[in-house]
Order: sequence, then structure tokens, then C-alpha cells
Amino acid sequence: MGIAAVLGGIGGAVLYVPIISGFFPFHLDFVRGTGLLVALCGALAAGPSLLRSDLANLRLAIPVALIASTSAIFGAMIGLAIPTNIVQTLLGVIILGIVVLLFTAKKSELPVVPKADILSSALRIHGIYTEGSTGQAVNWKIHRTPLGLATFVIIGFMAGMFGLGAGWANVPVLNMLMGAPLKISVGTSKFLLSITDTSAAWIYFNKGCVIPMIVIPSLIGIMFGSFIGVRILKKAKPTFIRWMVMGLLTVAGLKALQTGLKI
Repeated sequence: MGIAAVLGGIGGAVLYVPIISGFFPFHLDFVRGTGLLVALCGALAAGPSLLRSDLANLRLAIPVALIASTSAIFGAMIGLAIPTNIVQTLLGVIILGIVVLLFTAKKSELPVVPKADILSSALRIHGIYTEGSTGQAVNWKIHRTPLGLATFVIIGFMAGMFGLGAGWANVPVLNMLMGAPLKISVGTSKFLLSITDTSAAWIYFNKGCVIPMIVIPSLIGIMFGSFIGVRILKKAKPTFIRWMVMGLLTVAGLKALQTGLKI
């Protein structure tokens, strides 16, 4: 899960929560609390390497993280108040919906952004990175920044409610909506989780939904996998990343739906 999380720009919790809650006899609240910590620690392990290699951009991450982390707090409070079978069913539906979105959308490795918008220019959100598979230096910028930031209000809320970490939604918005290159979207998404998930995780901590017996072995595995994943990301083909993430999400979504509906 740690390796797949870095390659897909997800926190690992989008795989962890439905799979662990489906195969192990833990209450969903404990699994969601652990899921946020899994996503958080995986991001902390991968973040420094992503920043050093210019695959994560701090100017792009900060305004997004501010908005998403605030809404994640409210999402976590509401998620803990809803019956677990409803949350599990909604979780399965959302994950399968994400798979459909990824399958139908033509994700671009290097989206064409004719002109940066006023907000992104004011915030100086742009950069350059070296594409490891070709050695090409890529200059990039973004557009539709206000719409993208508004979308992250919803993403943050859902991250806190389901304990997912939100990497599953960060990448499509950053790449397809705002026009950041795929690898920048993946790397920045991973770094974002170290900020966004911290906010929601405190709500689960406060409610007593964190058990060391579940958290510690999960974190060791995820963080070890994240270190490996960062090295693979530099050379991996974006098409391979896309299909791998879609396959893993399909399995996780079906399992969550099965558990929620008690099939």
C-alpha cells in the first residue's frame, strides 16, 4: 500500500480503510482514525524527497492545504456522528465513482495551459522539473485556480468524513482541472496529505478512535513502502501509474460496498 500510495499520489488510506474494515473485525471509527494516520505518516516519509526532486511544489500546496484542512475538521466531526454502515456504503460508492472518473477522463501527462490566471500569477504558482524518463526540463503553470480551490473545500470535507486522506481526489483536480503536469500533481498531492490529514486526525484522537495495536504495524509498513515508492516514481511511466491505481481502487471500492450493504 505504501508503494502504491506514492505512485498514485494517494495517502494509502483510500486502500487501507475499505480493505481493513472489510477483512478485519475492527470498528470503522478505529479504522478511519488509523487511515488518516497512515496517510499522514506516508506523506511525511515521502514529502522531503518529493520537495528536493521538485516533484512537489510548495507554492501550489500551501493555499490548497489551508482550504482543505479547514473543511476536513468539519468532515471528521460529521463522519463520526453517522452510522458506520451508511458511511461504509457511501465510501464504496465514492471510490467506485473515482474509478469511473479516472477511466473516462483523459489525464494528460503535460496539460496545455495557454495562460496562467490572475490568482495563480499573483501567488507565483509555477515551476520547472526534470522528467526522469526523458531528461527533459519541463516548465509548467496552472489556470482555473479559483475553481480548483473551491473544489478542495469538498475534497477536504470528504477526507475528514471518510478518513481517506484525499489523495484520490487531489490528483485529478490538480492535473485535469488546474493543469499541473501529472507528476507534479502526484508529488504535490502526496505532500498535501501531511498538512490536510493532521487537521482531521486530531478529531479522531480526541474521540478516542486511535488504537496503538492497529496504528503501529500499519505505519511501519506504509512508511517503508513510501521510501521505496518515491524512488520508483522518478522513473515510472505515468500510464502505468494510472492503471495500477484504478485496479487497486476497484478492489477497495467493491469491498467497502460489500461490507456496508452486508452482502
